[in-house]
Amino acid sequence: MASSGPATPAASPDPTELLRSRSYVQLLGLAAVVGIPISAAAYGFLALVSALQRWLFRDLPPALGLGQAPLWWPIPPLLIGAVLVAVVIRYLPGRGGRSPADGFHAGGAPDPRELPGVLAAAFATLVFGVVLGPEAPLIALGGGLGVCAVRLVRRGAPAQTAAVVAAAGSFSSVSTLLGSPLLGAFLLMEASGLGGAMLGVVLVPGLLAAGVGSLIFIGLDSLTGLGTFSLALPGLPPFDRPTGAAFGWAIAIGVAAAFTATGIRRLALLLRPHIERRLLLLTPVAGLVVAGCAVLYTAVTGKSWSDVLFSGQDQLGPLLGNHAGYTVGSLLLLLACKGLAYGVSLSAFRGGPTFPAMYMGAAAGIALSHLPGLPLVAGVAVGIGAMCVAMLRLPLTSVLLATLLLGSDGIAAMPLVIVAVVVAHVVTARLTPPAPAAPPTGEPAVDGPAAESAPERSGST
Repeated sequence: MASSGPATPAASPDPTELLRSRSYVQLLGLAAVVGIPISAAAYGFLALVSALQRWLFRDLPPALGLGQAPLWWPIPPLLIGAVLVAVVIRYLPGRGGRSPADGFHAGGAPDPRELPGVLAAAFATLVFGVVLGPEAPLIALGGGLGVCAVRLVRRGAPAQTAAVVAAAGSFSSVSTLLGSPLLGAFLLMEASGLGGAMLGVVLVPGLLAAGVGSLIFIGLDSLTGLGTFSLALPGLPPFDRPTGAAFGWAIAIGVAAAFTATGIRRLALLLRPHIERRLLLLTPVAGLVVAGCAVLYTAVTGKSWSDVLFSGQDQLGPLLGNHAGYTVGSLLLLLACKGLAYGVSLSAFRGGPTFPAMYMGAAAGIALSHLPGLPLVAGVAVGIGAMCVAMLRLPLTSVLLATLLLGSDGIAAMPLVIVAVVVAHVVTARLTPPAPAAPPTGEPAVDGPAAESAPERSGST
């Protein structure tokens, strides 16, 4: 018989009691064990992507008798990769994962049946040179495999257990991708919006899984010699302390980054609905546009088209190490071509937005360091922080990314980075259209694709 009164909500579990419970200790053990195969799977995915990128863009042209890769070489791979991505999005469950044009997301693991599509779309995106990174697919991979592990080990486990293990899987899969397990942990925590007493309940298993994952990455690198696939930056000129002029540059760069990132995002959101209506036709066109940007940049500057293609994760170190070989004009053209390719990639492909934003911020900082009052290290740190927060909407993570990766020099530049990040974050929020008003009582809420893009319009990540 139905109750005549309103339903009484279930009492929320006490986080302190959860931490003291035996079941939580078991959960920690499960998170640590799950982190081992998930981090190994993430390492294998990155190793395969890296090997196929080298074969496709460096080894294949000589094998075909073309000698060094010709100027037009990016066109065939981008065209093939775009066709593969379109087929995956069109025909496989889950549409290849979330569209990166909606911003960075870390919450909610994909259903296990969607994992093949997520991996296939990410694989085709990354191997064939699209301007997106691996962090979002790896987070989805870790979360999805965590859900699979819970279903295998503890059938009928509570939803809360599955959610915590899925989060731990995501922690382990990106444990060293950003150079440190701590950076990956901050990225996931801030993007997921965790807070309050329950933060510790999820954070402890996640950090444990990230630590285990980092050890697995290091161990596999030692065994295979393939690399750690961790972001690393070369030594840069020393930086002592900020100056008044540098603070002025931090404000200016923050404003410029907000307008640049907003333009890139709006381009992606403008193109996406048109591409989605004709996936099999227009996704290859998007791939050709990305390839055309790379070809144009190489034809004008004589530099490698890898500066424009790919996520920028592997290209960021060489860019900083060889910064003296880039003129201001070549850097400005790089920013224009990379920015256009980035926006088009966001609209049609599947991947993460973090590394292209970092690369563009670093390139802008190098270009501006030719002007008075802005040392190289300060320009790079401020540019990375401002572009990251404008694209990701994660201020704390953006500050840490821009400073910890530069070591002691980055710590010295942290006050400048904080100013630039705050300015870029606020200006980006002002440039973002407000979210639509909630529907009146009795009217249906927005559902479907429009609902999926609502977080982007509201400025949420």
